[in-house]
Amino acid sequence: MRLLHAPSKIRFGFDDPNLVSVAGLVPVMALAERCGLGRLAGRLLSVPGSAGANAAAKVSAIVAGMVAGADSIDDLDLLRHGAMGRLFVAVRAPSTLGTFLRALAWGHVRQLEKVARAVTAALPGQAPVLTDASTFALVDADSTVRRVFGYAKQGASYGYTKIKGLHPLLATVSTRTGAPLVIATRLREGRAAAARGAGPFVAEALAAARRAGATGLILFRAGAAFYCAEVVAACRRAGAHFSITVRLNPAIHRAIASIDENAWIPIRYPNAVWDDDEQRYVSDAEIAEVAYTAFTGRRKAEQVTARLLVRRVRRLNPVTVPQGQGELFATYRYHAAFTDSHLQLVQAEATHRGHAIIEQVIADLKNSALAHLPSGRFTANAAWLVLACLAFNLTRAAGALASRAHAKATTPTIRRQLIVVPARASHSARTQTLHLPADWPWHNAATALFTTLHAPPTVA
Repeated sequence: MRLLHAPSKIRFGFDDPNLVSVAGLVPVMALAERCGLGRLAGRLLSVPGSAGANAAAKVSAIVAGMVAGADSIDDLDLLRHGAMGRLFVAVRAPSTLGTFLRALAWGHVRQLEKVARAVTAALPGQAPVLTDASTFALVDADSTVRRVFGYAKQGASYGYTKIKGLHPLLATVSTRTGAPLVIATRLREGRAAAARGAGPFVAEALAAARRAGATGLILFRAGAAFYCAEVVAACRRAGAHFSITVRLNPAIHRAIASIDENAWIPIRYPNAVWDDDEQRYVSDAEIAEVAYTAFTGRRKAEQVTARLLVRRVRRLNPVTVPQGQGELFATYRYHAAFTDSHLQLVQAEATHRGHAIIEQVIADLKNSALAHLPSGRFTANAAWLVLACLAFNLTRAAGALASRAHAKATTPTIRRQLIVVPARASHSARTQTLHLPADWPWHNAATALFTTLHAPPTVA
């Protein structure tokens, strides 16, 4: 492709008041209104002073900016251009929104979390997300480090990653047929241990999953950082099963050694898995299980007996072995998970490995609104995290309404194809019409999204 005219014959100017660059934001914010975002923010947030005035409009503006691609406070200015004022009311300047975020105390962040949980719980009633959650749902939790720079970030410090940053906890809920939604968040200082506060956080996430429609069987999955008595107790109080990776301590090694050699079952991965320790792709392994009692150092009531799922991968001959010398005996690398699920061994092990889905959500967030934690105040960044995850959920629900392909697409894909769509606004007969580009490649999906959320009310 090349220019049709010589560069000197092309002019441009930012002078058309009837254009918008994010026409897809209209149906997404209609979805947010259906789920009660503004109403809930106005009722539940109690930020004092002028900074907290009209909290509903400010929260909605921040979420809208994030859906449109903002990853910093200054980026929220993208809402103020062209005909946006003819499509939306109460659009606030970035300085106003930044002042609002910095005025939040920790209690206000918790109020904002309550708003996000309520909006997320309403999404399944408006869009085909969390399908089959009433039968079986998966709740995943993980922590991540969001790198920050400079000396003005409250709570920023060096943790186990040796990177200066803040340390959020996130939890998602998903089903076998539906993409995940974020149901709980918690921002912590950078040096916080990976599992600090994990017990109450998991209890909160499971309660939020129930409220979002996961009324059937729930399986909680997590990495080794969540292997503690408090997390298992929270799962059992909530009536959920658990599947948690465990570190290979001496007690685990003894349990593995007790497995009969004939009990190992060969499995083959559908796709090769990269092994960091071996620095190679692994396509097959062996699995087995054994009964195991965890937390034996605690009182009897806190000890838990369940299944220890073990996967072993055969080691290759190390490079130090002389050429031509065969191995005297087979050696293996082991991976273990502690679970009380009722799934059969092969299915239980494969389901546990599916926990990696939350890493995709974290990567998606870091590629979107969570690219930065933009404020120097810890509570402002905690609120930014909550709203970034709420924007993720709204974008995910909009994709599910648009098409089956967009139901599992990443946020940047949905934004590029359905939200950041240029349009010219015209007004006639008390109706606003958005004229979008002809031959837009994804016009069918965009039309499906718009017509679903802007359909005229049915007459009884």
